[in-house]
Amino acid sequence: MMRTHTTSTKPVSAKKIQPGWKLFDAKDKVLGKIASEAATYLQGKHKVNYVAHLMTGDHVIIINASHVVLTGRKEEQKTYTNYSGYPGGLRKRTASEMRAKRPEEMVRRAISGMLPKNKLRDRMLARLHVYPSDSHPYAHHFPIA
Repeated sequence: MMRTHTTSTKPVSAKKIQPGWKLFDAKDKVLGKIASEAATYLQGKHKVNYVAHLMTGDHVIIINASHVVLTGRKEEQKTYTNYSGYPGGLRKRTASEMRAKRPEEMVRRAISGMLPKNKLRDRMLARLHVYPSDSHPYAHHFPIA
């Protein structure tokens, strides 16, 4: 009788794992749906060798971020806040203002909120590339079939 055992991914073997590339088109997609899928790929939960404390995720590219959809009345009611640390330095923007100025930041914040709050979060976000239109500099990773 042959016995099998489960092997766990170790830090040494995790360095050998090459990150893949995943492209998402956000045009006419709900922000929360696309953000949760992207967070899954950034963490590496779609891989068989996923371990929570190691970087096993892929690079994620999101195009057409300016065309993402917000459901309900979030376009007028949802606010994004920044605080500079100085008195009177609290700045609030609605989702429609954020879409007009920096639509990629709106998507980045949604994904950041879905990632684990630990030391790997910044490294995962470094693998996230968000673009407001459909042009991006990583086209060589996605050959046309």
